[in-house]
Amino acid sequence: MPHVVLAVLGVCLFVGYRLIARAARELAAEMRASEEAVRERAAGRVVERDLGTLEFDPASGVYRPAKRG
Repeated sequence: MPHVVLAVLGVCLFVGYRLIARAARELAAEMRASEEAVRERAAGRVVERDLGTLEFDPASGVYRPAKRG
């Protein structure tokens, strides 16, 4: 019976490690992107942002990001 408990514990630790590693990679990618945006802004370049899907607002006559929800 102890070998089953150790096997389950090992699987849980492995899955936890994989989740933490994935989160760390995603965070590092976000940090690199934001650092690059700061460098471009400091150099005087216009930083483009992805606003997602745009929809036309007839009241104001301009396109705005679509409301999520």
